[in-house]
Amino acid sequence: MVTLEQFIADRQQEFEGATGAFSKILRDIGLGAKLISFYLRRASLSGILGELGLTNIQGETVQKLDHLANNLFLRLLSQNPHVAGVASEEEEHLIATNSQGKYVVLFDPLDGSSNIDVGVPVGTIFSIYKRVSPIGTPCTEADFLQGGRAQLAAGYVLYGTSTLLFYTTGRGVHGFTLEPAAGEFLLTYPQVQMPPRSTYYSFNDNQLHEWVPALQRYVQDLHSRNQATSKPQSLRYVGSLVADFHRNLLKGGIFLYPGTTKKPEGKLRLLYEGYPMAWLTEQAGGKATNGVKPLLDVPPTSIHQRTPLFLGPADEIDRITAFLTENVPVETL
Repeated sequence: MVTLEQFIADRQQEFEGATGAFSKILRDIGLGAKLISFYLRRASLSGILGELGLTNIQGETVQKLDHLANNLFLRLLSQNPHVAGVASEEEEHLIATNSQGKYVVLFDPLDGSSNIDVGVPVGTIFSIYKRVSPIGTPCTEADFLQGGRAQLAAGYVLYGTSTLLFYTTGRGVHGFTLEPAAGEFLLTYPQVQMPPRSTYYSFNDNQLHEWVPALQRYVQDLHSRNQATSKPQSLRYVGSLVADFHRNLLKGGIFLYPGTTKKPEGKLRLLYEGYPMAWLTEQAGGKATNGVKPLLDVPPTSIHQRTPLFLGPADEIDRITAFLTENVPVETL
C-alpha cells in the first residue's frame, strides 16, 4: 500500500534534485482533491449545487462548485512558497503569488461542472512548469506560455464512484485511488498503458454537420469499419472530458472535440485541458493531435487559447490525421 506522498518522495530525485519543492506542490494538489471530493459528496445536502449567477472569462455560467473549487486551489497554491504564480481557466488573468517560487501551476478546477447536478463524474486538470522569469521578480505570462513539451508534471483528478488521481512527470502514468477512511491516495494503477486497439469512441455527433468534410468522411469510415467487424467500437460520451478520457485511457478509445466550420479553433483550452491530457496520452503510449500536428508541438499564444483535440491509440489517431490532411480519398470508403 503505497501512498501518493510516499510515491512522490521515493521518486523526487528523478525530477527535482530532492529539494522537496516540486513534491510539495503535488501534495497540495492532492489535498485540494480530497477536499473537493468531500464537498461533492455532500453537495446536494449542503445547498451548493446549481448556478452562482456569474459568467467566467470563457463566457460560461459559473456553478457554485466551480467557484468553490477554484478558490480552494487558489488558496492552497498561493500559500505554497514554491509557487510563483497560478493560472486558472476561471480567471481572466494569471495570478502572481510568491516571487521566490520556482514553479507555476495551471489548472481547470472543475472540468465538466455542467454535469454536477445530474451526478455525472467531473474532474480537476492540472499542469506544472518551472518558471523562466528571474526568481525574485513577479512571474510573467512567458512562464505559462512555454509549450506542452516544457511541462514538468500534468494530471487529473476524477470525482466519480471513487476519487482517482492520475499524473505523469514524463516517466509513465501512475494512478492513485482515495481511501476515504484513511484520507490517503493509494497507488492502484502503476505504469498505465492505453490499449493499442480503440474499443470506444467519444464525441458529440450532434455537431457532425458543422465539422469539416474530411472529418465527416472519417466518421463514415469509422461506421463502415464497425459494420464490417464482429467487435465494433462503441459510442461512449458523457460530455465530461476527464470522465471520457479516463475511460478511454484504461479501456482503449478515441476522444474527439474538433473545431467547427464556424469555430475552427475549437472549444477546449490548450493550456488547461489540451496540453495536460496530450502529455498523459503520449506517456501512456497513445497519440494526441489538433488534427494536423502533435498537440504538444502547437505553440501557445495566450493563456486562454483554444484548440481542437484528438486523443487515443496511435493507429486510430494516425487514421484521423490522414483524413484531415487529405491523404485518404473518398474512394477508399
